[in-house]
Amino acid sequence: MNDLQEKEIKKALLILILATTAVRVFIASTMEFSVDEVYYWTYALYPDWSHFDHPPMVGLVIQLFSINLFFDSELAIRLGAIVISVLNTIVIFSIGKQIKDSLAGLYAALLLNASIYCSVLAGNFIIPDSPQLLFWLLSLKYLIVVLPKKTIDRTAQKEFLLACLFIGLAIISKYHGVFIWAGAGLYALIYNRDWFKKQVFYIGMLLSASFTLPIIIWNIQNEWISFTFHGDRVANELVLRFDYFFTEIFGQVVYNNPINYVLIVMGLMAFYKKKASINHEYLRILLLNFLPIWLVFTSFSLFRQTLPHWTGPAFTPLIILAAVYLSEKTQNQKLIGSKLLMPKILRSALYLLYVPLLAAWLLINFYPGTIGKKKEVARYGNNDFTLDMYGWDQIKSGFEKIVERDLSNGSMSKNTPIINPRYFPGTEIDYYVARPLDMKLLMPGKLTDIHKYAWINEARGNLKSGDNAYMISTSNWYKDPYEYYSDNFEQIIPSDTIEITRSGTLAYYAFVYQMKGYRGNFTDPFK
Repeated sequence: MNDLQEKEIKKALLILILATTAVRVFIASTMEFSVDEVYYWTYALYPDWSHFDHPPMVGLVIQLFSINLFFDSELAIRLGAIVISVLNTIVIFSIGKQIKDSLAGLYAALLLNASIYCSVLAGNFIIPDSPQLLFWLLSLKYLIVVLPKKTIDRTAQKEFLLACLFIGLAIISKYHGVFIWAGAGLYALIYNRDWFKKQVFYIGMLLSASFTLPIIIWNIQNEWISFTFHGDRVANELVLRFDYFFTEIFGQVVYNNPINYVLIVMGLMAFYKKKASINHEYLRILLLNFLPIWLVFTSFSLFRQTLPHWTGPAFTPLIILAAVYLSEKTQNQKLIGSKLLMPKILRSALYLLYVPLLAAWLLINFYPGTIGKKKEVARYGNNDFTLDMYGWDQIKSGFEKIVERDLSNGSMSKNTPIINPRYFPGTEIDYYVARPLDMKLLMPGKLTDIHKYAWINEARGNLKSGDNAYMISTSNWYKDPYEYYSDNFEQIIPSDTIEITRSGTLAYYAFVYQMKGYRGNFTDPFK
């Protein structure tokens, strides 16, 4: 590519970064947390060596970018994911450039930002996948350079150790990071066994493994509870469930953007038929980075329900291959100017992401009332996904008035805690209601229902015999207090109902209960 084209590509990359970052900042500032995001806020609120569900990195990222929760808002807590998205765009551009050219790098950056998984789930919202994706890409960037080398000199050894460092950071972000090593090990075994003769290969393995020490230390202290939990999630009877399998495949297509998926398939077919060219070593590394994690979780889906984002990182090397294929195809067509920098198919991919994203934002914030159930008061708004991230400020305001009334008439006392039986939506009640009102939220219940709150309860001080509490149950996620707590309290008194409206129309209810006289008989969640 000539200097003028290189300059235009860099300008297009900068515009892409600025535009997508502006969109992410807007969304992060104007949408309440999802259930998962606000749960990871507790990782920063109560940092530890590791946590029940995931390693500690996502909590550390929140702590870093919110300055240890000094800035405690949706934007501040999501800021790490937004900054990481910028870095991901730059890293994948550099990978595309190093294996093909700058145009391939630009196309890879565009495809990454058109992916729902990469751009929204892990790019706008703060989840363990956010830091994992960055370290996955960084490790891939160095593995592509170093693994094919026949002369493993000092420079190669340093680059390999750097890749291993990033693999370790990916593992401490999310356990799935171990699959990077699976792909790298397979490449060395099949194509370059000289690595097995070098001490640096084993030192690199130890370097990556050293990042698991906080996870291991925490699990030793807690009887390997994380591994038991995740083992139970993947264990299942060997009964074929093709409905789960097709749901998983459909989810992969949607999460990665259907147009991206089509381009990936077209690119793979072109490389297979030798109608597109790429260094065969790069092709091998990219495919082996994809296969282990994709095969494992897609195979699981034949027997049990899986979540499509579990295979999310597998598609980043395929995005790079699709970008290389598209770069070669467009240059062969001798496209110039904007048609070269932004082919119609890439514009369509971006539209297919951002138009539904805008629609979802409008639905969540402005749809009149609910698209969920309306016949039953206790289930009003149920099955309405747009309500998961809406209305908590109204619940807080309504509940504050109820607490003030109860204090003035003496029916409840100061420092009365709020309880909830599940971490969703209990964590949202914690963040949006208990936190601003300086109240304590506790979550008595089964470990599989309350997760990290089993430890938070101990830190905050569990209920004592005779204590009273409040319970808030929303109609879109209704939890019946009598079903959960009738054996634990002397009385359960329906206190008040808060109406949550959207665009002036009833969306759902929040029911407030007074829980009187704790009997001191909650089951220990660790037993």
